[in-house]
Amino acid sequence: MIFPVSFRIRYEQSQVAKALSSICVLLARLKSYPFKTAVEQSVVAIAVWGIFCVVSVRLKRRRFSTAVRRSFRVERGLSAIATGCCLLGGAQALLASHLVTGNGYGFAVVSPEVGAVTKFYAHPYSFVAPDPQKPLSEGIETTNFITSIGWTNPAGPQNGSYYVEDSHVIAIHSYRGDLMAFMPFGFGHPALILLSVPANSDERLQVRWAHDVDSEKEIEFAGAMGSSSGRVLHFSGVQESLLLVPLESVRHETKKQPLSGSRYWALISIGPGEDTQGVFSEFNQWRNGLTPNSMAKRETQQLERWRVKPAVHFASEEEQHLWRQSEVMLRMAQSREPNREGRHGNGLIVAALPDGVFFTPWVRDMAWATVALARMGHREEARAAVLAYFNAKPTGRMRAETGGADYQISVVRYFGNGEEEPFFTQEGSTNIEFDDWGEALWVLGEYLKRYDDSDLLQAETYRGNLYESARDFVMKPLLANTEPYGGGLIVAADTSIWEERQRDKKHFAFSTAAAIFGLREFADVAMRAGDEKTRSEVLGKADALQKGFDAAFIRGGHLRGTLEQGVKNDIDGALIPIINFGVVKDPTIIRDTVERMKLLKVVSGGYRRVRGTYTDPAIYEYWYEQEEFLFVDLSLAELYRRLGKTGEADAILARIVKKAAADHDIIPEMYVAVPCKLFPGKVGDPTGALPMVGYGAGAFVLHVMERERWRAAGGK
Repeated sequence: MIFPVSFRIRYEQSQVAKALSSICVLLARLKSYPFKTAVEQSVVAIAVWGIFCVVSVRLKRRRFSTAVRRSFRVERGLSAIATGCCLLGGAQALLASHLVTGNGYGFAVVSPEVGAVTKFYAHPYSFVAPDPQKPLSEGIETTNFITSIGWTNPAGPQNGSYYVEDSHVIAIHSYRGDLMAFMPFGFGHPALILLSVPANSDERLQVRWAHDVDSEKEIEFAGAMGSSSGRVLHFSGVQESLLLVPLESVRHETKKQPLSGSRYWALISIGPGEDTQGVFSEFNQWRNGLTPNSMAKRETQQLERWRVKPAVHFASEEEQHLWRQSEVMLRMAQSREPNREGRHGNGLIVAALPDGVFFTPWVRDMAWATVALARMGHREEARAAVLAYFNAKPTGRMRAETGGADYQISVVRYFGNGEEEPFFTQEGSTNIEFDDWGEALWVLGEYLKRYDDSDLLQAETYRGNLYESARDFVMKPLLANTEPYGGGLIVAADTSIWEERQRDKKHFAFSTAAAIFGLREFADVAMRAGDEKTRSEVLGKADALQKGFDAAFIRGGHLRGTLEQGVKNDIDGALIPIINFGVVKDPTIIRDTVERMKLLKVVSGGYRRVRGTYTDPAIYEYWYEQEEFLFVDLSLAELYRRLGKTGEADAILARIVKKAAADHDIIPEMYVAVPCKLFPGKVGDPTGALPMVGYGAGAFVLHVMERERWRAAGGK
């Protein structure tokens, strides 16, 4: 059982909570004690370790029920406390990342540090639409309703938060009580379900709204399952309203704290113009008379039925947990909002989950996430993502920068409503990233190879049927933005995979490589569509691009990241996926590239993207380009495996798995290599955007599947 259902279990949980709280308090007090010598520190650390061992042994002897030990994952909790003993010796404990729940219609965020829900977003992305008053801004921000939802007294140690059974259901345990939060996939609206069990009669749920409440109204609903009531809140300056539905009878409610009167709640965002009574009715139908605990149990059961049995062999239990959690991260990241007038973002996948800075749909990150979903066997989600590329609109905003060619796939990313966002505003200018178009063609080819879905090519999209849209508004504009080089072709100068500043655009190896592997995939798509003329043309252009690539980017016996000379991209982490895609096959060049990767090695243990050349610490990229980038790590691990260096490959993967296991099975964008204000923490801590989706969960899943394919082909 995933939540307390009996007095015995609740009592046992409270005893475990008290024991863990006591140890946490002891550690906190000892950390501030002025020890005079290292011997004193060691003696006290051993004493605390002894307490830990006693508690652990008592649990191992089944002094507590199996249900309690499983639901609390006591062993993990105690391991964390044991790690905390290191604080006495001067080491710093890893700060846990925030946990996210989502259902494709919105997100909610849990902060383990305070043991509370700290965000509830009305949409599954960070920015709804462009701001007409500020054309180069991030856009109109998605509504967040809350600052916190937690217990009456926020002070005191937290015993931990975790994902229940590697799901999107989050459990929060503390000495004040237990709280569970999740957003249900089966309900087609942004809804946050809260289940709480206070530790004593004085504890109540309390909420701090992110906006002033303008007005509120009680509503009633009578249906087949009986009557129920709710309250609608309207906030100052917010388009959406919020429907509060108690899931049990309300007692001891106060007007200032509307959640204090019940232990169980549903919070439902109501969009402008939506029928509140209709949404209320849908919710009651979805609930189907279930108790709150049964709703949570049903949610995890339905998630298990959604999962696809992995076609891989895992190296460890930790790796299997990370796979399962990554599978859920990929699902949570995809918008399920239906397309309608003014909104065309159904199926788009954000690059990271909140509160990561990039919970925005990026073409490139979405490509890795979509291919991961397709190869895992999640056909419905992968198909929706492919369609999203071709239904998003309006696009083609940067024709002045694309030789006048109209195009469908964004040159950078999308607003939540599906409009093209052709800039990365931390640079303060528009960007052109031609590699996006090649990667979109790669995704289409990968999906069709996996599922042979001929109907997809005939599906009506924004610019006609999908095949014609891909041919006329992806393939053709890509070819229109090539230029002669070395008897072949290369892609025109752009900002490419690492999103350089537009004023620093160059001829990047990765953009030409993406055109090569994307066009080769599209040749097979054209064959499926019976378009032999296009197929022949595409193969000819891909060969010309390969010839141009070899001339432009393989010089002096080295594979280089740009045509232009410069230390920054002379050795480039993007060269590794180029090799993995089969664009470079010369063993000598490959070995040389791998050898030169030591120039990108950082003290945290992995690799950064490039050798940064910025000299002004006020510039974001000055720090960003010094940190360890996990996408590069995973790409290099794959190349090591292809080269037969399985030990090196396994070590890279095992390190990522182990670090994720200590942080709720979350894969971040980066690890700290150079601590700074933008990326704080100690060396090796997770940082940047997290949880990372395409370049995190997606890249991990694809690497594990590539390992399986390699082993099946005779690799070790």
